[in-house]
Amino acid sequence: MNPLSPFYRLYEQVLWRQIRQGPTPHHIGLIVDGNRRFARFRGLASNEGHNAGSENLESFLDWCRDLNVKIVTLYGFSVENYKRTQDEVDYLMRLILRKLKDYQVDPVIKEQRVKIKVLGRLEDLSDEMNEEIEKIESMTADHDNFQLNIAISYGGRAEIVDAVKKVAREVKDGKLNVDDLDETIFAKYLYTAGIPDPDFIIRTSGEERLSGFLSWQSAYSELYFTEVFWPAFRKIDLWRAIRVYQQRERRFGK
Repeated sequence: MNPLSPFYRLYEQVLWRQIRQGPTPHHIGLIVDGNRRFARFRGLASNEGHNAGSENLESFLDWCRDLNVKIVTLYGFSVENYKRTQDEVDYLMRLILRKLKDYQVDPVIKEQRVKIKVLGRLEDLSDEMNEEIEKIESMTADHDNFQLNIAISYGGRAEIVDAVKKVAREVKDGKLNVDDLDETIFAKYLYTAGIPDPDFIIRTSGEERLSGFLSWQSAYSELYFTEVFWPAFRKIDLWRAIRVYQQRERRFGK
C-alpha cells in the first residue's frame, strides 16, 4: 500500500484511533533486518539496501515520539556481522560513522533533547569511530526527553561475558562481596546499566529469533516479528505492532 494513497491514509487513521488510548511501550528494542533482501528483490546493490534502511530509521524515531515512547535501542551491528565480507563491513562502518556525525549537527537532536548512547565492545571499533561516539554522547549527555541507544559491535553473550569479567575483577580487588551479588547488582555491569529493560522488541524481515540482541534484558520483553523488510517498514506497520502489544497481558511470571 502506497503511503501517499488515500487508502493508506484512511487505514493509518483507523489504526491510530485503535491504539491512541492504549498503553504504549516505554522502551522498544529494534532489530532491523532485511536490507540486503530488500535490495535484491528490487534489483539494487546491497549497499543501497543499507542506505534505505538507514534513512528509514529517522522516520521510525519520529513515529515513536508520536507514541510517547521514551527509549529505542537499535541493533546496528552485531559481533557476528564481522563475519561478512570486508567490503560490506567497511561500508556498514562508514554508514554508522556518517550517522554519528550527522546527529552532531541535526537540529532535531537538540530540539527534541535526544540522548544518544552506543552499546557494545567499543574497543573493537576504530579510533575514529570511538572519537565520534564520544562526541555525540558528550553532546547529548544531559538530554532527557528521548533516548536512542545504538548497539554496535554488540552481542548479548559478549555483553554478559564482559559483565562477568568486571564482576570478577571487583571481587578480586575486594570491591564487591560475591555473596552480595544478585540480578539487580549484576545489571549494573552490563552495557545498559541504568537503562530500563525493553518492554517490546520488534524484528523485521520474517526471522523469528533475537540473534543475541539484549539477551539478559529481554527476559520479559514482548516480541513481535513481521515479514516486512526493514527499508519498507511503514508507520502502519509500527501501529499494527503496537496494537498487538496492547492486546497482550504482561504478567512478568506472576
